[in-house]
Amino acid sequence: MTEYVRYVEQTPMLIGPVTLEGQRVRLVSMTVDYIEPLFKAADFPEIWEHTTTQPMGTIADITAYVEVALSEQAEGRTIPFVTTDRVTGEIIGATRFADISVMDRNLAIGWTWLRPDRQRTGANGEAKALMLQHAFDTWGALRVEIRTDVRNTKSRAAIERIGGTYEGTLRQNMIVGNGRVRNTAYYSVIDTDWRDPSHRAYANALTYGIIPKPAPVV
Repeated sequence: MTEYVRYVEQTPMLIGPVTLEGQRVRLVSMTVDYIEPLFKAADFPEIWEHTTTQPMGTIADITAYVEVALSEQAEGRTIPFVTTDRVTGEIIGATRFADISVMDRNLAIGWTWLRPDRQRTGANGEAKALMLQHAFDTWGALRVEIRTDVRNTKSRAAIERIGGTYEGTLRQNMIVGNGRVRNTAYYSVIDTDWRDPSHRAYANALTYGIIPKPAPVV
């Protein structure tokens, strides 16, 4: 079988902080001004059960969380967002672009969490669709990676609903929480998925009123 070969222009992504707005959520740039309201949204131990992040039990915890995110942003590695309710302005969670490689035009979406009462409301699906739209249609990304604990069935189902293709599991690749050894499931959405009307990523975007740009004519 002949291996598929693709060539693209070797142009880096031009990234930077941005506000992304949908029908349900608005993703705004994370700053230290959001520490206290983020703590109120994050102070639920069940949020952190399957994540690599320690539970946000104190203001000091969330302060460190924000400071690390902003430090990584300054290094060009991440772009962190605070997730807000578009109608009320209420802070309901956070997410970020991470592991950004501008030359290879790929990145991850991760560090996503929502207050428990906002889970399974469409907030996560819309946020992910907005981020995929920006990554592919504005930055010209080729690949977006999404990872989760292999045991986190809710997260895996959510990733698959937005169009993530399962690529495999890294066994025993990190130690989390109380010393548990985690296996991590890897998913991806690539630019051709995003622009394919028959693909789940395209269909998911349409449910939120987002129409992926067609592939450029070459």
